[in-house]
Amino acid sequence: MPSFRSAASQAAYAVRALAAHGQPRHGNAGDGKIHSLGTERNYEQALKGAAEFIQARKLGDLRGLTRETAIAYLEARSQEVGQKTLDLDRQAMQAVLGGGKLPVVKSELDQELASRAYTPAQTRIVADAQSPRHRLATQIAANAGLRAHELITLRPVADRPADTHRTFRADRFAGRGDVAVYTVKGKGGLCREVALDRALADRLETVRLPEPRTVYDRGIRHQQHYDIGGGKQWTDSFSKAAQRELGWSEGAHGLRHSYAQTRMDTLQGSGRNYEDALAIVSQEMGHFRADITEVYLR
Repeated sequence: MPSFRSAASQAAYAVRALAAHGQPRHGNAGDGKIHSLGTERNYEQALKGAAEFIQARKLGDLRGLTRETAIAYLEARSQEVGQKTLDLDRQAMQAVLGGGKLPVVKSELDQELASRAYTPAQTRIVADAQSPRHRLATQIAANAGLRAHELITLRPVADRPADTHRTFRADRFAGRGDVAVYTVKGKGGLCREVALDRALADRLETVRLPEPRTVYDRGIRHQQHYDIGGGKQWTDSFSKAAQRELGWSEGAHGLRHSYAQTRMDTLQGSGRNYEDALAIVSQEMGHFRADITEVYLR
């Protein structure tokens, strides 16, 4: 039965169960216990956020934390905090889970500060230097502004509708022309609609798998329905091809910068003001926070 205690109370209780004050750290490294008051305070704050995430989604309480829920929380948090805070959240939840390592989720904020957009010509050069399945993935990622793992999760919207707990704008994909709508599983497990140019969607459908296959990317299990690249294998392929052909690489994540900047130009060019265009692009990219999307526009 889920707890009706506040998130703060759940976090405090969890930390008390992990506390081992008075026991020396030497010889106890890796025991999953908290040996200092500083760590106790940090873990309590981290676990309060996790408990709030669980409560908001009606997933029970912190005592019933699962690996899947922990990863979903880290993915959601990766859009809001830097890598240091994200790593602390991961360590705190690992302690609660009592064994096993959670995958390292990269802070999207930190990535945005480091990455830059590619021009359409540069994207074509890189894609042409990749294998066919990775080439198609690069073209799709650039066309829809997808994250690496989202490529693995592509499905037609008729097969898997978007989540309904978010309010989506009706004017998403304005100015995109003839498109086919798919859904992907994004950060925090959010299922949202994305649009592909019709010709590209037609090519994607030629590589639909007879049966979905299970794919593990960075320790996370996905069901893949198309024979295209995605996840770490695809990002590695993209970076190597960029280094070979361009002499440099900003990583595959730079394609999301390209998408954001192109979409802003299109929407503002059609007469929309900056704030309205930014709100649309934010939802298309799965952010729902304009301040995060603005970092892509640098």
